Amino acid sequence: MHITLKVWRQKNQQDPGHFETYQLDNVNEDMSFLEMFDVLNDKLIREGKDPVAFDHDCREGICGMCSMYINGRPHGPLKGTTTCQLHMRHFKDGDTIVVEPWRAAAFPVIKDLVVDRSAFDRIMQAGGFISVNTGSAPDANTIPVEKDKADAAFAAAACIGCGACVAACKNSSAMLFVSAKIAQLALLPQGQPERKTRVLNMIAQMQKEGFGSCSNIGSCEAECPKEIPITFIAKANSEYLKAMLAADLPE
Repeated sequence: MHITLKVWRQKNQQDPGHFETYQLDNVNEDMSFLEMFDVLNDKLIREGKDPVAFDHDCREGICGMCSMYINGRPHGPLKGTTTCQLHMRHFKDGDTIVVEPWRAAAFPVIKDLVVDRSAFDRIMQAGGFISVNTGSAPDANTIPVEKDKADAAFAAAACIGCGACVAACKNSSAMLFVSAKIAQLALLPQGQPERKTRVLNMIAQMQKEGFGSCSNIGSCEAECPKEIPITFIAKANSEYLKAMLAADLPE
């Protein structure tokens, strides 16, 4: 396959950035999208040029690092698929592919396609945990959990924190990510002691980081590689309202 790549190049946060066009011949249709970028970088290095910086780690759709905006869509054209799981057989010979980083004020570009997503880490540090001494692993049936709640918590826990929801939202909202993390623990008995403070602290930190408000158009759900449903946003809103009302009650 012959592929034309238009890739966003940006030296640092201060650099305005620009697109550069590259031609790749003999692209194997069985290559993953990241393997194709490896081939591009090998070509650039042999030519004495600066390779394209991009995030990657597991290459198994688990870590959420492979964040690229491909032809106007986070992670590319396939539903429920991360960039590292996208293969070149889903493109055609002669195609032009435009690749950009996530576009959000809360995700500043570090270099080329790499963005700083530490805002997500700070949101998790604000409340996405339980403060208990777990000791050794308990028996599976020590704490009974209703199956419907266990299934819902598992679905929320599938979020890999890649930031595709932010990239897809016209307001750069992080509400799908935050709501999944809130719901995951709110649904389980282990998360009950800090249930109210968790939602208040996480949403306060989300707002502090500069993410926009939820646009309510569902683009986050449509582009999420793990297909996290937006029903979790309703769950988080409910949790937030209850926590706010409880905080206003007299002692």
